[in-house]
Amino acid sequence: MAAPTPTAPPTQAPVAPAPRSGRWIDDWRPEDPAFWAATGKQVARRNLFFSVFSEHVGFSIWSLWSVLVLFLPEAVFGIDPAGKFLLTTLPTALGAFVRLPYTFAVAKFGGRNWTIISASLLLVPTIATAVVLEPGVSYSTLLVVSCLAGVGGGNFASSMANINAFYPDRLKGWALGLNAGGGNLGVPVIQLVGLLVLATAGAEHPRLILVVYVPLIVVAAVGAGLLMDNLTTARNQPRAMREATREPHTWIMSFLYIGTFGSFIGFGFAFGQVLQNQFTESFATPLAAAALTWLGPLLGSLIRPLGGSLADRFGGARITCWNFVAMAVGASIVWTASQVESLPLFVVGFVALFVLSGVGNGSTYKMIPAIFRTQAQQQVAAGGDSAAADRHALRMSGALIGIAGAVGAFGGVLVNLAFRQSFRTTGTGDSAYLVFIAFYVVCVAVTWVVYLRPGARMSGV
Repeated sequence: MAAPTPTAPPTQAPVAPAPRSGRWIDDWRPEDPAFWAATGKQVARRNLFFSVFSEHVGFSIWSLWSVLVLFLPEAVFGIDPAGKFLLTTLPTALGAFVRLPYTFAVAKFGGRNWTIISASLLLVPTIATAVVLEPGVSYSTLLVVSCLAGVGGGNFASSMANINAFYPDRLKGWALGLNAGGGNLGVPVIQLVGLLVLATAGAEHPRLILVVYVPLIVVAAVGAGLLMDNLTTARNQPRAMREATREPHTWIMSFLYIGTFGSFIGFGFAFGQVLQNQFTESFATPLAAAALTWLGPLLGSLIRPLGGSLADRFGGARITCWNFVAMAVGASIVWTASQVESLPLFVVGFVALFVLSGVGNGSTYKMIPAIFRTQAQQQVAAGGDSAAADRHALRMSGALIGIAGAVGAFGGVLVNLAFRQSFRTTGTGDSAYLVFIAFYVVCVAVTWVVYLRPGARMSGV
């Protein structure tokens, strides 16, 4: 997600174990095959494991309130559906906001050090929620502690930034894909934990979820401290980030990522509430809703690498465009199911949206380096320096990934706000579904006009 890039020292340097003074590594040459085989591969995998684990727990805490709202019956806590959607909107918003500073934090503090800090910060919303979550608590207090859970959304940015610096270019796709997929799985996992608590202890014991996650947070922080490393060669390039903000493709890709990742995280936060409010009789108990909420996020997380693979084979823009067509169809199925009050059709449509958003997450991220690679080829064809063009493409693609990840996460905010307004004004999600259909159609048009139509400057991305 990030802009860090490793600076490779001369390849003739002796292959030796990287210096470990103070857990900082000064000699890091992942592009040197001998160094990678002797030292780099083992160190990078160890750091990848704890980075994925910390990010996974962060995603779980970020989506904590998508589960907790199922434990807040209106008769006991006095919170209506619109109020519950706001409880899931605030952590989504804070998580999107902190992604950019979390991206820069890796280079400033070190990947290991920031993983310790970011993991430890997860204790704040977890413990605060455990303290206040009981009947009689004020709604404003719940809004504050739910917002705190947003710090978990930043872990994705710093984790991707850190792993990007550890791996050679030929392995970045695999490493970053594994890192992203492992993190995204935090959403369905905490929903499964919530389902287990509901099925065994009942809706009166939401604190059990927090009891499960506090030790996991401690393990993530302590494990990072004991087994992860900082790279002195990892450095942010804020100049590239500023330059990327002036690049039109940054905002086009951020817009498209709102449609993919924004849909995934927004639906992940809202699906349980939508089921309870849309089909009240079938989901009269929190357990009934929790039994289905995990399925869509799980499939969407697992299928994300497929979107990247399809983009490698057929082109990122082509897969993204057709994927948005399919998402518009999926949203239409959901709207139709709502009209005819068909629960099976409703669930099929929503699960399809989760799966398609996962595919789109992979294909849109694959488009980003392709855009700047195309620009580099155009510069070389016009007489530019090939090496300089390649360096610029690498820097800009890293910066765009960081910006798109932050902007795309705000899509989750928009999804929850759309549901909140729809249920508040009409009592159903129908208006929100129509908005989603229209948005996906616009995404189809944008993708085709900019990247696919005959004669487009970026044709072939």
